[in-house]
Amino acid sequence: MLERFRQFWTNVWSPLADLLLRLGVKPDHVTIVGTLGVSAGALWFFPRGQFFIGVMVVTAFVFSDLMDGYMARKSGQSSKWGAFLDSTLDRVGDAAVFGGLLLYYTRPDAESTLGPADLYLGLSLACLVLGSLTSYARARAESLGMQAKGGIAERADRLVAILVMTGFSGLLDLPVLREVTLWALALASLVTVFQRMAIVHRQAVQQPGLDV
Repeated sequence: MLERFRQFWTNVWSPLADLLLRLGVKPDHVTIVGTLGVSAGALWFFPRGQFFIGVMVVTAFVFSDLMDGYMARKSGQSSKWGAFLDSTLDRVGDAAVFGGLLLYYTRPDAESTLGPADLYLGLSLACLVLGSLTSYARARAESLGMQAKGGIAERADRLVAILVMTGFSGLLDLPVLREVTLWALALASLVTVFQRMAIVHRQAVQQPGLDV
């Protein structure tokens, strides 16, 4: 759903990307720095309950995911290694976001309004695991010559939802916003896993010789 905004944000950040290319910065460098920034922002600020500033830092580095692809295409440096690195480090950044929330809920003074903090520790873990599983399902399907893109909660949707609502929960001091989002994303991610399994199954039954 949110992929439609990718071109808009790419246009916004393209002047900076062009400048980096002129300075000799490679797309892979942007990918790595972006992942380090996202991970550091989430794992430093979220466990301390500093959600608004944490989201601001993470968001600043999230846009590197648009810049590196643009830079690779613009400079003719697109490669299978770059695509692999980008996809792999995307998983690292996503895990850091939910891992940061998980660490927050291990604190004895963690705020929660719709149940005990341990419940949201579990939901953060569920979002982390199920998010990785949805990505794995797509990658595994593509390795078998099929496709599994789709579902109600793709990566961009999950990332934007948790960052926006976590940011507002910190700015407005309303933990309930973060909690409701964790419930929604855990459920939506679970549904997405089954949706992708169903997509692959439909393709697999049309290829009876394929061992899935």
